[in-house]
Amino acid sequence: MKNEKDKNRKLTTASGKPYTENENSMSAGARGPLLLQDFILHEKMAHFNRERIPERVVHAKGTGAFGTLTITNDISQYTKAKIFNKVGKQTKLFLRFSTVGGEKGSADTERDPRGFAIKFYTEDGNWDLVGNNTPVFFIKDPKKFGDFIHTQKRDPRTNCKSPTMMWDFWSLNPESLHQVMILMSDRGTPHGYRHMHGFGSHTFSMINKNNESVWVKFHFKTMQGIKNFTNDEAAEMKGKDPDFAQRDLVEAIDKKEFPKWEMKIQVMTPEQAKQFPFNPFDLTKIWPQGDFPLIDAGVLELNQIPKNYFAEVEQSAFAPAHVVDGISYSPDKMLQGRILSYPDAHRHRLGANYEQIPVNKCPYMTTNYERDGVMAINGNGEDSPNYFPNSFDDVYVDENYKEPAMQLDSTVADWFDRNGEGDNDHYTQAGWLFNKAMNDYDRHNLVSNIVGAMSGITGPKRDKIVNLQLCHFFRADVKLGMAIAKGLQVDVDAVMAQMKHGK
Repeated sequence: MKNEKDKNRKLTTASGKPYTENENSMSAGARGPLLLQDFILHEKMAHFNRERIPERVVHAKGTGAFGTLTITNDISQYTKAKIFNKVGKQTKLFLRFSTVGGEKGSADTERDPRGFAIKFYTEDGNWDLVGNNTPVFFIKDPKKFGDFIHTQKRDPRTNCKSPTMMWDFWSLNPESLHQVMILMSDRGTPHGYRHMHGFGSHTFSMINKNNESVWVKFHFKTMQGIKNFTNDEAAEMKGKDPDFAQRDLVEAIDKKEFPKWEMKIQVMTPEQAKQFPFNPFDLTKIWPQGDFPLIDAGVLELNQIPKNYFAEVEQSAFAPAHVVDGISYSPDKMLQGRILSYPDAHRHRLGANYEQIPVNKCPYMTTNYERDGVMAINGNGEDSPNYFPNSFDDVYVDENYKEPAMQLDSTVADWFDRNGEGDNDHYTQAGWLFNKAMNDYDRHNLVSNIVGAMSGITGPKRDKIVNLQLCHFFRADVKLGMAIAKGLQVDVDAVMAQMKHGK
């Protein structure tokens, strides 16, 4: 509600000059040409021309809300992170949901993974946990990321989305199979953002007060219950309300139906990691919960819609590089790539000082020697030194925050998968997903969705792409491969021959 001061505010320019003619331009006579000296006209038009910043290359369409994380269980044996140091402790946060491949104007119900990015405003700095609604991803090496995203965008010739591009890439990268099967299930079209799980996806590390470390994965289980659209329902909603997920979240919070998620962790010791049958740092793999059970940590609640979408959602910026004392990185190759690429993307889109934007700014004291650049809005360090060390200020390095050394498993640098080494079992966990995680209804819809999606493959390479992708499905589960081949009316004997020759 506006106060008395707000009611009496004068209309002014951005520099504070009051003005009256906000709707009529100055002209030479009622019908004459406009005058160059109408500064307000030029200010309004020039600002309007610059209202749009570059949209995110990925995760362009999204929504967000503020909320809190309340710690419900003591996990301090694993981490000294202050956010977890007391049961009952609350930390403010901002969470942005998104679709991955679509442009800013795309529909919320597209078949696509969903971003699940959280910024925790902790007293030791901002912690960004940047994940998805899936525990795995399509690739395990960041060098492939740009190529993969190109296949999800637009064909350079037709400027249309291309099923041929998508399936060509997936068929040539069998590591994508696990995520492709999740995407093609009804989990690929969640009923808004409130009814889906979230995952940190990557493997991270936790460090406790004794400088002992473990590997960890983060999970957020929706307390609203899982709810998905079928393929037909999602397509129908695209026509009815392309902003369904955005509207659903806003309306729920406005009605004080605050959505909640249970925060849980999985923990793996360094010794267990060495014995794990899969690479525990491979983003295309899960840690089975039967072997590494979920441990309760807290409850996340969203309870406040941003007052201005552009200021607080469009300008929000998340980076896996932003960890806090007690939480750190792992050898996860995709995580290592994102540590570099995400801050670089924000500097391109929002400017070098993107962390000074209020939604991204740490609410506690920050001290560093970064100066200048576009939009330096926090005083730019004023007259304090802009170098370290110096003899003038009292800034010091607190050795209590020093991380223990990370033990490396090898001193050999190479492109390992190029030589056929590494963890290349891309089928076992995909088979688990089909046989253990899905019921008959899920399996039916999965097959139907895959057949529908692969029917869009066209061109002279169609048969090659279809047969190669079918080989992957057969290797995950024969029943799955047979059902998809039948739906596509493909000669199964030809696929089996291709598998026999190792293609």
